[in-house]
Amino acid sequence: MKAVVMAGGEGTRLRPITSNQPKPMVPIVNKPIIEFIIEHLKKHNIKDIVATLQYLPRVIKSYFADGEELGVNLSYAIEEAPLGTAGSVKNAEEYLDDTFVVISGDALTDINLAEVVNFHKKNKAMVTITLKRVENPLEFGIVITDKKGRVEKFLEKPSWGEVFSDTINTGIYILEPEVFKYIPKDKPFDFSKELFPFLLKSGFPIYGYIADGYWCDVGDIEQYVQAHRDILDGKVDINVPGIKMEDNIWINEGAVIDPDAEIQGPAIIGHDSKIEAGTVIGKYSVIGSNVIVRGNAKIHRTIIGENSYIGSNVTLYGSVVGKNCDIKNSAQLGQGVVLGDDCRVGDSAVINNNVKVYPFKVIDGGAIINRSIIWESKGTRTLFGRSGVSGIINIDVTPDMAARLAMAYGTSLKKGSHVAVSRDSNRASRMIKRAVVAGLGSAGIHCRDLRMAPTPINRFTIRATRCSGGIHIQVSPFDPQVIEISFFDTNGINLSEAEQRKIERGYYREDFRRAFHNEVGETSFPTLSYEYYADALLKKTANAEIRKKKFRIIVDYAYGNSALVLPQLIGKLGCEVISLNAYTDEDKSTITIREFEHNLEQLGRTVKTFKADFGVLIDSTCERLILVDDRGQRVSYDLLLLLFIDLIFRFGPKGKIAVPVTVPSAAETIAKKYGRKILRTKLSATDLMTTSLRKDVVFAGAQGGRLIFPRFLPAYDAMQSLCLLLECLAKAKSPISELVDKLPEFHLAQKNIFCAWENKGLVMRTLLEKTDETQVDLTDGIKIFKDNNWVLVIPDPEEPVCKVYSEANSDEEAQSQVDKFMDTISQIVSEE
Repeated sequence: MKAVVMAGGEGTRLRPITSNQPKPMVPIVNKPIIEFIIEHLKKHNIKDIVATLQYLPRVIKSYFADGEELGVNLSYAIEEAPLGTAGSVKNAEEYLDDTFVVISGDALTDINLAEVVNFHKKNKAMVTITLKRVENPLEFGIVITDKKGRVEKFLEKPSWGEVFSDTINTGIYILEPEVFKYIPKDKPFDFSKELFPFLLKSGFPIYGYIADGYWCDVGDIEQYVQAHRDILDGKVDINVPGIKMEDNIWINEGAVIDPDAEIQGPAIIGHDSKIEAGTVIGKYSVIGSNVIVRGNAKIHRTIIGENSYIGSNVTLYGSVVGKNCDIKNSAQLGQGVVLGDDCRVGDSAVINNNVKVYPFKVIDGGAIINRSIIWESKGTRTLFGRSGVSGIINIDVTPDMAARLAMAYGTSLKKGSHVAVSRDSNRASRMIKRAVVAGLGSAGIHCRDLRMAPTPINRFTIRATRCSGGIHIQVSPFDPQVIEISFFDTNGINLSEAEQRKIERGYYREDFRRAFHNEVGETSFPTLSYEYYADALLKKTANAEIRKKKFRIIVDYAYGNSALVLPQLIGKLGCEVISLNAYTDEDKSTITIREFEHNLEQLGRTVKTFKADFGVLIDSTCERLILVDDRGQRVSYDLLLLLFIDLIFRFGPKGKIAVPVTVPSAAETIAKKYGRKILRTKLSATDLMTTSLRKDVVFAGAQGGRLIFPRFLPAYDAMQSLCLLLECLAKAKSPISELVDKLPEFHLAQKNIFCAWENKGLVMRTLLEKTDETQVDLTDGIKIFKDNNWVLVIPDPEEPVCKVYSEANSDEEAQSQVDKFMDTISQIVSEE
């Protein structure tokens, strides 16, 4: 016997989970509904199957092919336009020459088809309709039969006044080929509304068989969720994927569940999924394949599609999450929330009950969503952020994405240009770097592959070898799951916003240059890059004075790439060095904030134990310098920058110093002392680096231990900063603690306040209107001066927040000013 599976439905009531896939492909316990139907047919020895397709037919064809993997012979009949239930089967007439079964591909059932077929043959029927008794028949077609099962009447979706039976049409039919005589070709025609009433009226033998077993029309989200629950409760006789454990928990192959995670049955964990410690997977939850659930997430009665990412401390209750979704840390999804495929939900976002979010939408971090999002996207983050392009490894940043990003960058350069490429010690960085090299080559760009190298060496190589730019790939120092791709221009500095936008446009439009076969970029592997860098830096350093001083210093390399360069460099300066963590280790180069603080405490103790002149921690990016003085006390980032400003003005070349608008006014106090000048820049690293290229700028620095000495390299470089510090200290002939104690006093405060993207412009405009223009600096954000105090309000470029900074005569006053402006911002937003 043959079968026809009707699989052309759009599933409009199931949207948004059917927005980009046909209804029969909607997953039930991690398998498409139609796959259960095909397995059910095979179970009854029906292996010759025709699927009628209309909506997104390629999705089904590419998934099942000819059906060989399922042990069936699968053919397809594709409708150019909707033909209705009977019309679609008529379209498959060439495959059907004997009694055949018609069954819906978007319903879930375990009805015994053999019993229905036997009933059909026993009664010599032309049509047998499989019937099912239900509690509420209003949404289905009612079929009334006599005692022998012969159909007497059809009622299509009746009112309660028309309900004379509780037996409904399941959409499972046994038909004889003769029915094709009464179905018009290539015209919409329906079984229940047209063919069956006509055959009944004409006196043909139409029977109804009331079947036992399970049947569910998965027509809307409520029924979709109920179908999962029925399967988990064991009400459906189907093959549930995975190995059944105690408490009705199904675990699929390759799933990794931390011993400290809690799984409450019944539940299903898909293959190759990862559940981290502290996570609770509650009853009636289904976790799809390749899903990552980070620590301390709480998931209850929720269905999660394949390849999704659930961040730490996320709460999902009674939600449906599509495939390829990315839900960041501390986000919350309420009961009845449906998230379409490929959605992104930011940190701490809240999506309230019964909200539907359609595919490919972005929800800002911190946003509160109370209504469904169908057309617009609630996120405006650009591809580039403060750290270049960053995201979760293999979730946001994949090899495919990295290759296309590199192609977009390569397309922005002249064909045949050279680009320096480097990475840190992490294996994920190696993977992404290889994709980047492939993408650049495809765009006709030659790569100088430095392999594992610190970021400053990449920047130095760009300038030394006249490359057109560079790319460095590294894992975030404080988050091992986040990878960062940094792009540099021909000066070795971060790309300008205009250059970033150009790459973004090319990336999103997929407007890539494709090199001809003989123009594909070549990859070379420069040697002695470390040595060239070290030699060049030594030439810019007062070696004799440093060697004469014979410093004893403690250096914590933080398991980063600086351990490959800095030891030989400091050795040539005659310093006695005690090294900590002086080897590369991908498992230790990324640490938590607590571990970072512990390392600093250890560094301070080591300085005191060995009576060292000072200690430094070079973070794994090799761009940040953290300083511990001769007493073992950490020097704060603000004091570190002020210390360098004072030392450069005293002992460095004459010129100006550039700092961002957030640096305390003590910088100007120091400059005034030496008759010099401070230049204020935007917060962005690009603006600070660009300003450092000016001939009159001799030093630039930002909070966070990021320092620039442009006579060597106009970019952040902790190794260069250490050499500069040694040179200045040799001339100062005073310990760091004394130098820091003499710095001007200052009092800073800073807080963030949530501000939706659409309100940022309103906030800034209103603040500016309320302020006397003579008291305002608009270098970056709105900086309002009053007496010796100031407040700066600046919208964050990556998150839906505004940052509020303040400097005053005391910590309490600075904090009070911040709180006052945060209240003002809240009032502006509430009045809108």
